[in-house]
Amino acid sequence: MSSNNPQYQFDFLVIGSGIAGLCFAIKAGRFGSVAVLSKRDRTEGNTFYAQGGIAAVTSKDDSIENHVRDTLEAGAGLCKEEVVKTIVSEGPLRIRELIEWGVHFTEREGMDTNNGPEYDLGQEGGHSKRRILHVDDATGRELVRVLTSVADQNPNIKFFEHHFAIDLITTIKLGWDMPNRCIGAYVLDCKTKTIKTFLAPVVVLATGGSGKVYLYTSNPDVATGDGVAMAYRAGARIANMEFVQFHPTCLYHPKAKSFLISEALRGEGAVLKSIDGEQFMHRYHPRAELAPRDVVARAIDSEMKRTGADYVLLDITHKPAPYIMKRFPTIYKTCLEYGIDITKEPIPVVPAAHYQCGGVLADVNGVTDIPGLYAIGEVACTGLHGANRLASNSLLEGIVCGHRAAMHAAKSEREPITKPVPPWECGKAQYPEETIVVSHNWEELRRCMWDYVGIVRTNRRLDRAKKRIVMILEEINEYYWDFFVTPDLLELRNIATLAAIIVESAMSRKESRGLHYNVDYPKPDPTLANKDTCIRRPETNDPILWPQPVP
Repeated sequence: MSSNNPQYQFDFLVIGSGIAGLCFAIKAGRFGSVAVLSKRDRTEGNTFYAQGGIAAVTSKDDSIENHVRDTLEAGAGLCKEEVVKTIVSEGPLRIRELIEWGVHFTEREGMDTNNGPEYDLGQEGGHSKRRILHVDDATGRELVRVLTSVADQNPNIKFFEHHFAIDLITTIKLGWDMPNRCIGAYVLDCKTKTIKTFLAPVVVLATGGSGKVYLYTSNPDVATGDGVAMAYRAGARIANMEFVQFHPTCLYHPKAKSFLISEALRGEGAVLKSIDGEQFMHRYHPRAELAPRDVVARAIDSEMKRTGADYVLLDITHKPAPYIMKRFPTIYKTCLEYGIDITKEPIPVVPAAHYQCGGVLADVNGVTDIPGLYAIGEVACTGLHGANRLASNSLLEGIVCGHRAAMHAAKSEREPITKPVPPWECGKAQYPEETIVVSHNWEELRRCMWDYVGIVRTNRRLDRAKKRIVMILEEINEYYWDFFVTPDLLELRNIATLAAIIVESAMSRKESRGLHYNVDYPKPDPTLANKDTCIRRPETNDPILWPQPVP
């Protein structure tokens, strides 16, 4: 670990390079210098792998009121209605902006384009209308391509790839005699193994989600909850982390690590069947395959337990083969690589951790508890998603809140950092002789979360999870301070922190609502509607003290 400690100063520091972070950077780049950090390649993240699309009202057959109503219904009584109205209402304007920047959403064939293009709108679970704009089944890839291209055209925006943010820098942690605010982050340059100091009066968390906390996930390897963990350690409130959305349909194959089978297949008529070929969704919800994701995931989980199978089947073979190959080229090609021709045979699928509906508590502008710190996109809990995210509302939140946060930050008073900030201290840390502690705890933690804190929970399972996670946190903390930091160790530290927060949040909510289903409290408690579960790190120097609920 290099003793050199370079220091950088910008007007805006963005941690994360997905849709929310890129939208913020593009807008903020008009007002000052912007650093965008990504811990791997700048394209690597949940946005890049998004298949379905962006939910927004662009059709005369649809309305803002319809979209708001669908979002509130999916959110099961925990959405903040004003936030929902704001984001849904501003969505169409942000969509037009994406189109102006060069995003080519898929259009309907054979339509008269004299009055402008007519888009091929998809329908997904929980939506009462077709309103999903998409680019075939690789929407995220196109968004990342366009947004990074736009950002590259602004000399005020500088990307730092393979830079892993370790912890936020706050004035209270530095012991400065002044009101607390966030002024930057200590960052590991993964290639040079140097700890760098990035300073900025505005720090934006856009780090995405935490799917890798679970053994099975649709998320890429980078989704380790880094932003939530850093904000928690810095003292920010974390809200509603018990609501983990499990995508109903991930490809079940021994060689397929985390390939998502888009909900859009069900929107276009694919049906779910048990391994004996029986359709079952009609027994669980009037909308059958188009039911909200939490309902579909629990239904699949129930069918798997009923039959003893490791998976169920998703069948779209009744659609014409040319249509399937054209509408879902990525899914068709990828499944074919694993020996599955989806035009002729059903796809084996299983639920997997997909999206965190909770996160760093923030308003619709991304403003958090800590002055100078913003949180946008999946890392934030704005109140849009409530207890269950409506399909394809996540990319919508990213573009709207990325824009709003940039406008708010640009207008805010950005106090310059005038005091010297001390460099990162390694203390007596040394290089580890072996990394078995990291790899072992990584596997044990994720399996513990899958077994005890998954789709269906009980008080007993949650208590078991807590006992195991406390022991793992102790081991990680000891290892963290004895050895130099590495990306693997930092990710393990963060997913362990997220696991503790999720478990405490789940234990605190004594009801079943949306994505949180506890057999011991099988029904919603009407008194808990509109009540968030908030967690904050206790004010103590004990690094492994268990998270505590706060008002």
